[in-house]
Amino acid sequence: MTGRLRIDEIAPGVVQVVDGGADPAILRAAVETALAEGWRRVEARIPAGDPAARRAAARAGLRLEGLLRGAAPDGGDLALMARLAGDPAPDSRDGFSAVLNTTLPLKRNIAQGLVRDPAGRVLLCETTYKRDWDLPGGVVDPGEPPSRTVEREIEEELGLTLPVGDLATVAWLPPYLGWADATLFVFDTGVHDPAIVEAMVLQPQEIRAVHWAGPDEIAARTAPYVQALLTHLGAREPRSGTTYLVDGRPRRT
Repeated sequence: MTGRLRIDEIAPGVVQVVDGGADPAILRAAVETALAEGWRRVEARIPAGDPAARRAAARAGLRLEGLLRGAAPDGGDLALMARLAGDPAPDSRDGFSAVLNTTLPLKRNIAQGLVRDPAGRVLLCETTYKRDWDLPGGVVDPGEPPSRTVEREIEEELGLTLPVGDLATVAWLPPYLGWADATLFVFDTGVHDPAIVEAMVLQPQEIRAVHWAGPDEIAARTAPYVQALLTHLGAREPRSGTTYLVDGRPRRT
């Protein structure tokens, strides 16, 4: 590495490290010096496809804040990384954890409820934002247990309070229709009288209608992974135990 490095003021109290391939130790020293001189924020824009440069910035205590798409001179993406004056030192336990927490891969978690009637039909939601019908539920919020997600989503979208029972399945979902891969948790909410739908108060911004679906409706109205998931769950017949699925099917040993 050549050790070329420049620090530019870009806003009151804020400087940007322009790193032309500097040694990680030089970058770390420059960041520490800038903070010691009273700057409240030190940031850097690192080529997203340069893992060595991103590691060097992380060792200097810069946390990943986002991705600037197409912002590099060559049209590539830049990773925006920054350290604030009040951040703990990167060599401390809290500082190390905070930096690592921003750079580790993120996995989208989804939680849904399996609601059945005595005939074995499954309650599916017809939403306003996608073509396929799906189980009630949604994305797990930060700091929220998946079981609580199911309770919350059913309360918010269907106006019901249902008991959330055992975990029926944990499933890995591959990328689909522009979405990255995800982990799906499906909880059994029990068997209910079909008339339960008459007590529902649907959230009109998200739920157009609900349907009790048998095999034919499931095959015609749901995404392929939902069809496979319901088949291997034995969703049309009561079943106990937890299944682990990969792309809708049991993992092969």
